[in-house]
Order: sequence, then structure tokens, then C-alpha cells
Amino acid sequence: MASEESRRSPASSRQEPEGRSRRQDKYSVLLPTYNERENLPLIVWLLVKSFSESGINYEIIIIDDGRTAYIHGMEHATGNYIVIMDADLSHHPKFIPEFIRKQKEGNFDIVSGTRYKGNGGVYGWDLKRKIISRGANFITQVLLRPGASDLTGSFRLYRKEVLQKLIEKCVSKGYVFQMEMIVRARQMNYTIGEVPISFVDRVYGESKLGGNEIVSFLKGLLTLFATT
Repeated sequence: MASEESRRSPASSRQEPEGRSRRQDKYSVLLPTYNERENLPLIVWLLVKSFSESGINYEIIIIDDGRTAYIHGMEHATGNYIVIMDADLSHHPKFIPEFIRKQKEGNFDIVSGTRYKGNGGVYGWDLKRKIISRGANFITQVLLRPGASDLTGSFRLYRKEVLQKLIEKCVSKGYVFQMEMIVRARQMNYTIGEVPISFVDRVYGESKLGGNEIVSFLKGLLTLFATT
């Protein structure tokens, strides 16, 4: 499996314009919700605190959940980078400055949070949920060889134009959508960096993982295996 930092292409290894600084970049956070509106005041406060302390230019856009919501959110985003994260407090905004540093260090097209590398991990899940998650990730690694250690996570930083092109290519929904984004990125020779994160089970809101989601995941996985 190729390292996430080894894949380069003429389009994705472009240099930042001379004299460009982080303050000239703007980061648009797309915050999708799924029965998680109770969390919005706290997650927004944490985002404002993290960005303000780091001196980062940002905006926060609240959207519905799903692929079409991302498209709608990008239509309103004025930043040249897009951050996607959950609103259920499982993704802590404190990692976003690390994503930004990683992107600058490697000039990556995508930076993905990973639970399965370095000091990353999961907290608050029962054994069954951990086994399902690990099993799903293992199967995807074997079948798809994605060049990234965490395919089903949704805490990511994208160049805006890269995210737009990927969404145009992706057709999946739910957990498979996040997985397809990374697989398509590999196909299109976009570079991917990773930052270990601590994933904490949601404080409020309902989990989207159920029998139907697992079946959809397996169907989507087999589709990607057959078409990529």
C-alpha cells in the first residue's frame, strides 16, 4: 500500500503562490447536522475559540447532512479550503490547526483525521462498535488499497477545488460516501496527508449506524471494488 505522503502528480504538487501566508488563506467549515442541533452552540463556540487563538481566517456554514448538503454548502463558502467535520462533538476543533500545519508542510490536497495511526484512537464506543469499525476499515484496506489509514472518518480538510471535483465524481451515500471520496482522490492522483485524532462518541444526537447502514456499506464497498 502506498504511503499517503508519497503520491504526487503535476496537478496536485503545485506550489503555493510566492509570498502567500496562512492569514491570506480562508477556511470554510461545513458543519452538517443529523439530529445534533443541541450540540451547535458548543461546537460553534469551540470552533471560534480554536480559530481565534490560532489567528486563522475562517467562516462556519451550518448545513444539512449528506452529499447534496456539501454541494449547497460549497456554493456559499468563500474560503479556498474546506473543513468537513461532524457537529456531534466527536470531532474536536483543536485538531484543525494541526490539519492546516500538515497541509502546509506537504502541500497536500487533502488532510484526513485518522483514528488508526500514531496516537489516534476512539473513546466511548462499546466493544461491538469498535469491532465493526476496525473490521470495516480492515476490509476496505484489503480490497481498495486506498493509501490512507482511515476511510470511514469524515473529519477532513480539502482544497476547495479538489472537494468540488471529488463530489462530482462520487455517487455513494452515508459511510460509503466518505470512503469513496478517498478512493476517488487516489484515482485522480490527489495527495493525502493524515493527522492522528481522538474520536469521542457523540454527546447528544442519535447514531446513524444500524443494520441498514451496514448492508449499504457492504454493497457500496463491493461496488467500489468492482469499479476502481
